[in-house]
Amino acid sequence: MASWLRLAAGWGSVAAFFTFGAGWLAGLADPLAAAGLFAWLLGLIIWLAFGVVHEAEELAEMLGEPYGTLILTLSIVIIEVALISAVMLGTKEAPELGRDTMFAVLMIVLNGVVGLGLLVGGMRHREQSYNLQGAAAYLAVMIPLSVIALVLPNFTTSTADGSLTPVQAGCFSLFTILLYGIFLWLQTGRHSGFFVDPAEADALRLEGPPRKRGAVLPHVGLLLANILPIVILAKSLAAVLDFGIHALGAPPALGGVLIAMVVFTPEGLSALRAVAANQLQRAVNLCLGAAASTLGLTVPAVLMIGLLTGRTVVLGLSASNMVLLVTTLILSGLTFSGPRTTMLEGAVHLTLFGVFFVLIFSP
Repeated sequence: MASWLRLAAGWGSVAAFFTFGAGWLAGLADPLAAAGLFAWLLGLIIWLAFGVVHEAEELAEMLGEPYGTLILTLSIVIIEVALISAVMLGTKEAPELGRDTMFAVLMIVLNGVVGLGLLVGGMRHREQSYNLQGAAAYLAVMIPLSVIALVLPNFTTSTADGSLTPVQAGCFSLFTILLYGIFLWLQTGRHSGFFVDPAEADALRLEGPPRKRGAVLPHVGLLLANILPIVILAKSLAAVLDFGIHALGAPPALGGVLIAMVVFTPEGLSALRAVAANQLQRAVNLCLGAAASTLGLTVPAVLMIGLLTGRTVVLGLSASNMVLLVTTLILSGLTFSGPRTTMLEGAVHLTLFGVFFVLIFSP
C-alpha cells in the first residue's frame, strides 16, 4: 500500500508541475512560496528515493550479491546525474556544480557513512569482517578516477581554471568509462566472489548466488516507476535550489552538498542498517560502490554536458579540498587494508567528515 501511495504522490506531482509548474516557479520571489515548493519537492524526491532502495533490495534478494547492490548504486547514480544535469542546464552558470557534488558524495560516503557505520558496528559487534579483495578492487578503481577527475585538472597547462580542454574531456571520459566498465565486468563475472562475505564466497563459487523466488520484472518496473518522477521533477527542484542559494547568499558548494544528501540519504541509511545487522560486506558494497559509480558515471556525464552545450565545467578542487581528498583516500586504504574493522577507524573518518563540513562554510 505504501509503495502505491508513494507512486501516486510522485506521478501526481509530475502532473501538477506540468500543469501549474511554470506559474509556481515564476513566483519564487515570495519566500513562503519558495520554501513550500522546496519542501514539497525535496521531501517527495527523498521519499521516492526510498522507494528505489526498497525495490533494489527486493531485487538483491532475488538476484544475490553483488547484483543487488550494483542495481541500487547504478539507480542512485542515475538520479544524481539527472539532478546535476537539471541544475547545469537550468541555470546560466554552474561550472563547479558537478565537481562540488562528486566531492560531496565522496566525503559523505567515505567519511560520513563509513565513519558512522564503523562506529556503530564497533559498538555493537566489536570487530566486523568483510571481503578484503572486494574493498581493494573498489579502491583500486576509485583512486585513479578521483585523481584524474578532481586533482589533475589543476595541474594541466592547457587551462588555468581547473577545467579541461575538449580533447582532454573526451579522452578522460573514454578512459573513465572503459575502466569502470572493466570493473563492472569483473564484479559481475569471474571475480564476483570478491564482493560477498568471505564465509559465503566458497558457496557462491559452488552453488551460485542465493536467490529468493519471485518475479523480477514487476520489481524492475516499480524501480523505474520510482526513478522517473525524480528525473522529471529534477528540473523544478534545480530551479528552486538555485534561486534559494543565490537569495540567501549561501556558499555555492552547498548546492552540490544538498544534491549529494538528497540522492544518497536512503542508500546511506540502508548501509547503516546493514552494519547494525552485522552485514558489513553489504555496507562496504553500498558505500564503496556508490563512490566508484559516482566517479565512473557522473564524471563522463558532466563532461559530455559541457562539450555538447559549450558550458565550462570546472573539475579541479581547491587546495584545501585536494588535501582532504588525498587524506580520505589514504585513510580508506588503511581502513580496508585488513580483514576486520574497529571503532577507531570510524572515529577518524567522522573527524574528516567534520572538517569537510566546516570547510563548506569557512573555506
